[in-house]
Amino acid sequence: MEWTLEVIVIPVSDVDRARTFYADQCGFAVDHDTRIAKGVRILQLTPPGSTCSIVIGEGMPPAPGQTTMTPGAIQGLQLCVPDIEAAHDELLGRGVAVSAVQHVAPSGWAPGKGEAWNSFVFFTDPDGNGWVVQESPLPLSDRRRV
Repeated sequence: MEWTLEVIVIPVSDVDRARTFYADQCGFAVDHDTRIAKGVRILQLTPPGSTCSIVIGEGMPPAPGQTTMTPGAIQGLQLCVPDIEAAHDELLGRGVAVSAVQHVAPSGWAPGKGEAWNSFVFFTDPDGNGWVVQESPLPLSDRRRV
């Protein structure tokens, strides 16, 4: 059986503000912005080149057996890019408050690029949901063949 991660729910306090951030500032594609009923809205966005989307909404009850997440509760969402400096510059140019490029060193986080798989930038959305961008040595399509 194949299991694919398709959607991650991101808790936000303001759907319109989140749409502006993710679509305009981060460059995510708006897949749909649907009002299911009065007070119920589902917004799905996909990062460029990704096969997994994020969903932001309002008015939806939690799924059975789950609890409502507080806006800003999600941390460590990770995107991979082939060029960390280009990703940093693109985010910065779009108005995202993104960290400098960093890598993990023996003493902790250090400035600049590291070896393969060890170059990162970090940013948060307006509610504080935390994102990590990691440089990968190969695009996803090539990694799937290895």
